[in-house]
Amino acid sequence: MTVSRRQARRQALFLLYQWDLSGQEIGSQYAGEIDPWARGVAEAVSEHAPELDVRITAASEGWTADRLGAVERSALRVAVHELMTHEVPAEVAINEAVAFTKRYASDDGARLVNGILGRIQREEAA
Repeated sequence: MTVSRRQARRQALFLLYQWDLSGQEIGSQYAGEIDPWARGVAEAVSEHAPELDVRITAASEGWTADRLGAVERSALRVAVHELMTHEVPAEVAINEAVAFTKRYASDDGARLVNGILGRIQREEAA
């Protein structure tokens, strides 16, 4: 199965959303073939979720990662992972996380995600 990186990232976000809500193994509830890149990102993020959540909480000005909705939390975890590993340009990681959150959660959630990722990006650049 060959999909675009954008489609694979959205698949990874969906896998993480299911994992976050169910606590079951990555992909166990997914119907269909999973892109290898999406699975790799989802597994890396789930493995390092506590560390990613510390970064998210530190940058969120009073919101702990566990108080965020599952969509916002999943989008933030993937984007923070991408910012830390430099897999994609920071603008791509942030824009994709904001777009995903806006589409599947809310405009307010998207603004929150954008603000948190902006702070983390500035920390990474410093």
